[in-house]
Amino acid sequence: MTAGLAAEAAAHWGGRLTRLLRDRENVVYEMALPVGRAALRLHRVGYQSAASIGSELWWCDAMARAGLAVPAAMPSLEGEVLVILSNGRHASAIQWLEGEALGEAGVPFARPLAQTMDLHHALGVLLARLHRATDVLSLPEGFIRPHWDLDGLVGEAPFWGRFWDHPVATVDQRAVLFRARDALRERLSGDQGLIHADVLRENVLVDGQAVALIDFDDSGFGFRLYDLGTVLSQNLYEPAYPAIRDALMAGYGTTDTALVEAFTLARTCASVGWTMPRLGADDPIHRSHLARAVRWAEVVLTA
Repeated sequence: MTAGLAAEAAAHWGGRLTRLLRDRENVVYEMALPVGRAALRLHRVGYQSAASIGSELWWCDAMARAGLAVPAAMPSLEGEVLVILSNGRHASAIQWLEGEALGEAGVPFARPLAQTMDLHHALGVLLARLHRATDVLSLPEGFIRPHWDLDGLVGEAPFWGRFWDHPVATVDQRAVLFRARDALRERLSGDQGLIHADVLRENVLVDGQAVALIDFDDSGFGFRLYDLGTVLSQNLYEPAYPAIRDALMAGYGTTDTALVEAFTLARTCASVGWTMPRLGADDPIHRSHLARAVRWAEVVLTA
């Protein structure tokens, strides 16, 4: 069914599907066009509204025009950046960016440490440029995106769910998550604005020494340092975590380690909430995300 919808969507751009890239929140295909390659996205039903997806595409387009390494939106043959398919699902196409993923979740980095640090420094620089370039934009009327502010992360109804109520969590784990939630409500602070909000390894493309950002599906208004916390949430089991953290922070231009690590905790907690409506009850990711959040909560709360 998805392949048929993807073919229907590709026709709106005069494209030909070449391979399936991802089947998660969105279904993403590589698509061949007369002018080259593109990424075709079938957006998850019920997650983002048409207005919200359109806002994401507008922002990425503005950043690409400003010279940042992010994918620009590609209008369809009808001149639309967002197409409604026969079953009501939305589709969009974005510019193809060269490179390979920085890494894979749960898999230790294979690159030499010096190279890994250089790439995280470059990623910090890119995130700082993204935030600065965004601050000079005049957002169009009707621009709407999710919120990764205090309420969106640790309010009574966080955007990704009440992580402290995870049904798989043990009594002890819930107690730690309660403590983490309350501590974060006191500690999270700093500059806010539009952020990527999902700077995971698979969303960072590496081409030589250069890095690029893809997958702005979760982007929204929130704390700027949450972008750094998202990066670091996947690096907590790396033996060289402190060096990777410091390289990322140096590239971004911050020295507030305690606050960055608080936002890392916020991301590990948010990821626990993310699992609840998306994964089957017996999926091992529930327990691994809980263990990671609890472990990091104990580190941050002790500090």
